[in-house]
Amino acid sequence: MFHRACKLLILLFVTLLPPVAASAAPDNTTASLQQAVNGRWRAPANRARDRYRHPIETLQFFGIKPDMTVVELSPGGGWYTEILAPFLYAHGHLIEAAPATAAKFNAMLKADPAVYGHIAKVIPFAPPFQVNLGADNSADMVLTFRNTHDWLNHSPATLDAVFQAAFHVLKPGGVFGVTEHRAKPFADAVDSAKALHRLPEDYLIALALKTGFRVAGVSQINANPGDPEDINVHRLPPDLAGPDGEHAKMKAIGESDRMTLRFVKP
Repeated sequence: MFHRACKLLILLFVTLLPPVAASAAPDNTTASLQQAVNGRWRAPANRARDRYRHPIETLQFFGIKPDMTVVELSPGGGWYTEILAPFLYAHGHLIEAAPATAAKFNAMLKADPAVYGHIAKVIPFAPPFQVNLGADNSADMVLTFRNTHDWLNHSPATLDAVFQAAFHVLKPGGVFGVTEHRAKPFADAVDSAKALHRLPEDYLIALALKTGFRVAGVSQINANPGDPEDINVHRLPPDLAGPDGEHAKMKAIGESDRMTLRFVKP
């Protein structure tokens, strides 16, 4: 009951902030997102995770449009890149901020130039050593998916620097979209990031406000109420890093409970 009450307090806090309305995605945006999600270039294993990651609903919540300049931070294996690249191909620009050592990601881009050849550029991004995302006021949207705990694991200053970099590169009115594995409310962020690869929602909201963002929306699109929020996320699907005997239980829980936050630069 305590944790549920804390979540309600967080949501109440957000509703008291100056509202920034999220415009509904037009029909052509929805159709274009659906086409990208259905693309033949997507790996079957990635498609299987759509029911946990809700890519169309998530990107619509962030307010993405086909003509935007979008920066994706630390794309990993390119799960969202498979969707963002074709969606932005004709009218927008996708900038991938990735470590120079991201061999798997770079190989994916080179393997299918028809899909990924229109990516505006890949820029080096390795916090805390490389955090610059481009010229100030040059991007419409910055996106990060399940990365913020890694930057906090390096140091709180590193996560601060990433939020500052996102703020600077965004145009006024630009969106910083964040999804992250959720810890219990008001948990110690540093301990939770290290032990569980999770962050408390209130911590990220407070950091965004300190950076200068406004909170434009908090969504439960990627919530999983069956996740107890006190286990290492890598024990859950798809990693199932724990003992074989607990795999059935972890599969029944599903992927982690995730916050989905929309911040806007005034």
